[in-house]
Amino acid sequence: MPTITAKDGAHIFYKDWGSGQPVVFSHGWPLNADAWDEQLFLFASNGYRAIAHDRRGHGRSTQTDGGHVQVLDGEIVFHVRGLLDGRQRPAAVGAFQDQFHAVVAA
Repeated sequence: MPTITAKDGAHIFYKDWGSGQPVVFSHGWPLNADAWDEQLFLFASNGYRAIAHDRRGHGRSTQTDGGHVQVLDGEIVFHVRGLLDGRQRPAAVGAFQDQFHAVVAA
């Protein structure tokens, strides 16, 4: 199970499908990365690299006693961006309050 380790030790699960121009998907409360499976499949099948993560405290990501505030979640966007090779700027898709993540990622 692929994860990114945050500064506080939380493990953040992510999916990384396909290759090509990256598109990063960020779900809203109370969902997880699985909410994007149809979109991930569609994009990965059409020449894109589709990436989605489970926000801190959601799905397969660690639940921490320090809370799941958006500032800490914003850190995860930078970890997801670390999966990229730096040569391609990702497109970002966010739903509900995770439009914040999409803006930060872009």
